[in-house]
Amino acid sequence: MSFLNGTSLTPASFILNGIPGLEEVHLWISFPLCTMYSIAITGNFGLMYLIYSEEALHRPMYIFLALLSFTDVLMCTSTLPNTLCILWFNLKEIDFKACLAQMFFVHTFTGMESGVLMLMALDRYVAICYPLRYATILTNSVIAKVGLITFFRGVMLVIPFTFLTKRLPYCRGNVIPHTYCDHMSVAKISCGNVKVNAIYGLVVALLIGGFDILCITISYTMILRAVVSLSTADARQKAFSTCTAHICAIVITYVPAFFTFFTHRFGGHTIPPHIHIIMANLYLLMPPTMNPIVYGVKTKQIRDSVIRFLFKGKDNSSHNI
Repeated sequence: MSFLNGTSLTPASFILNGIPGLEEVHLWISFPLCTMYSIAITGNFGLMYLIYSEEALHRPMYIFLALLSFTDVLMCTSTLPNTLCILWFNLKEIDFKACLAQMFFVHTFTGMESGVLMLMALDRYVAICYPLRYATILTNSVIAKVGLITFFRGVMLVIPFTFLTKRLPYCRGNVIPHTYCDHMSVAKISCGNVKVNAIYGLVVALLIGGFDILCITISYTMILRAVVSLSTADARQKAFSTCTAHICAIVITYVPAFFTFFTHRFGGHTIPPHIHIIMANLYLLMPPTMNPIVYGVKTKQIRDSVIRFLFKGKDNSSHNI
């Protein structure tokens, strides 16, 4: 393997070193990660199929949920297969351009995840505060447009990451102490000035995460005011129960995201590297794994659709017999 491309300080490839300090238990760590990935893929594809096949679920709330499931599948698939190859087979080498591509997809899909959660909060706001106009405001064309805007927002803001990282000189080596190519993890092994990378990373976090959290907060403030003003306790409980699954999804997504973001920038010397890397993997795995479970448990319409689907399958089997 050649370390440098010609006479430049750009490596031909990087070495993803896995989880430093826990090399002896890489195999054991891989099993829960593989299990979570399997649950994420099965649960999200199952949820998308259910929403597609059940006419009762052809409503804005569930279309946004299908978009969230699709994003979840892409987000965890952008890293987990490669991570499992590192943990199982010690295949640590990744081409420089492939590393940049993985970095782009990781940050694009995490930005998309945040954006879809924000759109789902706006959906709940319209459903609770303007119930009679819900279907006319959130038409299929509106949903398609806001979904595309959210996607292209992530793409346009993340593209500069690849150029900012590509321009850096890598004279210290090519070993990245991580399981996947993350923007700051790659930038930190450079011997150049990464101040611009750090500042732009913070700007993107504010433009995506900060904006989305602000919109979510405003939406739920308005929802809370509308729910409190309802006349009966039963009506208040019914209105707010439609938001519980979404609130759980927000917590599952943003808690590990905040931990990963702040430890990268402010806790590098106080938090052990293996804790940071495990949390960075859970940040990409927890939402895809838990979201189908949370929505399946908390949403009555999805529970009923699953039951109908299962019993329909049993009826068809009995007729065949």
